[in-house]
Amino acid sequence: MEASTPGVEALMQTVDGELRSIGGKVVSGERLTTADGLTLFERAPLAFVGALANLVRERKHGHTTYFNRNFHIEPTNVCVFTCAFCSYSRLYAHREEGWELSTQQMMDIVRSYDGKPVTEVHIVGGVHPKMNLNFFMDLLRQIRAHRPDLHIKGFTAVELDYMFRKAKVSVEEGMAMLKEAGLQSLPGGGAEIFHPDVRAQICADKVDADGWLHIHETAHRLSMHTNATMLYGHVETYAHRIDHMERLRQLQDRTGGFNTFIPLKFRNGDNDMSHVAEVSVSEDMRMYAIARLYLDNFPHLKAYWPMLGRQKAQLTLAFGVNDLDGTIDDSTKIYSMAGAEEQKPAMSTLELVALIKQAGRAPVERDTLYHTVHDYSDVALDTLLADPTLN
Repeated sequence: MEASTPGVEALMQTVDGELRSIGGKVVSGERLTTADGLTLFERAPLAFVGALANLVRERKHGHTTYFNRNFHIEPTNVCVFTCAFCSYSRLYAHREEGWELSTQQMMDIVRSYDGKPVTEVHIVGGVHPKMNLNFFMDLLRQIRAHRPDLHIKGFTAVELDYMFRKAKVSVEEGMAMLKEAGLQSLPGGGAEIFHPDVRAQICADKVDADGWLHIHETAHRLSMHTNATMLYGHVETYAHRIDHMERLRQLQDRTGGFNTFIPLKFRNGDNDMSHVAEVSVSEDMRMYAIARLYLDNFPHLKAYWPMLGRQKAQLTLAFGVNDLDGTIDDSTKIYSMAGAEEQKPAMSTLELVALIKQAGRAPVERDTLYHTVHDYSDVALDTLLADPTLN
């Protein structure tokens, strides 16, 4: 057995028979049921689920913890939708309060990274009625022509659904067109909570769960990998969380196209849900741990450090997480505008490597599809400090 199994088995002696049975399933590699997942949320001690999640994480990845060198482009925060939890968007009727980047301005951002060893550009933003399918296809072609080595990950299912409906093309047609123009993978945003009762309260006017899942399944059928998210810690119940993960697990069984799952913590700053209290750090860790246990067919679990803050993201590495996202640079505002710890989210490669090493893990720079770019696990921090390319 793995070195960490004895610690898990000792913890199992401290819990009741039902929890011990669930722990036994995890140790033996058996899939958890929806009832198991709900029981873990409702009754399992945090140390218990954390130890189990760490066991699964180390079986899959050892101490390897991934990050990538990326930057974000946010074309606009003007949006036709009115999500109650959003602190970022500005309604189209009040677009003078927001920003709208031209293709030239976005290409200037891309050019600002010329000569820098970034591997990914991440493009997401609000849903602007004038930024249509043709507009973004042109942007993709220009990025691809300028820097063909840069992986283009872009557009939430919410953006895509609107683009395709406005262009009067099917999801299948639209995804094929974007792939031909240069799109290579999808982020996981817009999933929120799939259950219709929750969506009716927090995001009633945008693409529903079936639509989100259909767009991602279509991408998978086109050999494009995608990510998946869940916005937790607001009005949803534990049953809603399990329902959300179950739908993702079923799609992953069919396609195998998801790279990673990213739980996203609800932040209550300056939005229509500011009256909803944010959940505790222990609840954050519980969410990550149970996600690692329940989503047995997802290879990776990511903590988005700009949303959590550096120290809390570091803590997740003991609760099943094996990916801390990327260097980001300071271009993303989606969470900083909602009151996240990182108001200007940027970390150098050296800072990320040091953060991972301080947690006793092995930092590995990856590309978008988790191919190793550089393994820093055996490189001393003193050596890294002397490398100017990492700052």
